[in-house]
Amino acid sequence: MNGQHGQDGRGRQDRADAVDREMAARLLPGPVVRALGRWWETNAAAYADGTPGAHTIRYTPGRWAQITPWPKALAPTSAGGDAAVSRAEVASAVADALRREAFREALVATYVWGKGKRGTPGGSGPSTLHKILAFDGLDAALAAAVTALHEYGAPQAYAALQGQVPGLGPAFFTKFFYFTGIAMPPARGPRPLILDRVLSRRLRQLAAAVGRDSGHDVDGSIAAWMWSDGNWSPHRYRVYLSFMHAAADQLTADDSWPSGAAPDLLECALFTTAWETG
Repeated sequence: MNGQHGQDGRGRQDRADAVDREMAARLLPGPVVRALGRWWETNAAAYADGTPGAHTIRYTPGRWAQITPWPKALAPTSAGGDAAVSRAEVASAVADALRREAFREALVATYVWGKGKRGTPGGSGPSTLHKILAFDGLDAALAAAVTALHEYGAPQAYAALQGQVPGLGPAFFTKFFYFTGIAMPPARGPRPLILDRVLSRRLRQLAAAVGRDSGHDVDGSIAAWMWSDGNWSPHRYRVYLSFMHAAADQLTADDSWPSGAAPDLLECALFTTAWETG
């Protein structure tokens, strides 16, 4: 998305760029800041260190029995019932896997955390992951992306991996980048953050309000194009990271948000926070 050819595409891109500039200048509006402040009041005890490391998901190990390699940080697939794993535990598992260049193992840890119990009753999560792991070029693609992330930055890693592995889209490979970036911070640029459909829709809501107010996107069509439900361009991911890191800085200056909080705390909060647009 966000880079079509031709006069219409160029005009649309120019309007999208104008909305991006307005969003970068305005950052988070008052209603969103207040909504995030309420979220922090509720979650301050859980995330007292200013990171979402304690953010825990539940999953059903037995539904992933066909998946190998299986990270030791996850409950055995032979275990009955549900299990839980936190961001901090996944980050530790990914760091351990990367030290051994076990890229598939790192991917599995992030994928299972990202999927949780959603979509698994019919087997969509495990079956999709099984197909991803069966792709012959997976190791090379992941290794190249990790190198790009470490040496050049998150947008370059995004460009390196997009479209390279059938079934592995940005909603899940940005989770892989996010946890990889904790273990191996990029040499330049911001640390990667998760971008999925929920977060894109949050940004779409912000972009639509800015576009309407500024006159660059009165009907919201540009916001819908920029912040679609998937298949975002590397440029869009770069814009997302720039906005999120700047917005995190904005929040840390507000009394309702913890000072020095990591940008991924904002990502975690936006995932579960709603607000009235007015």
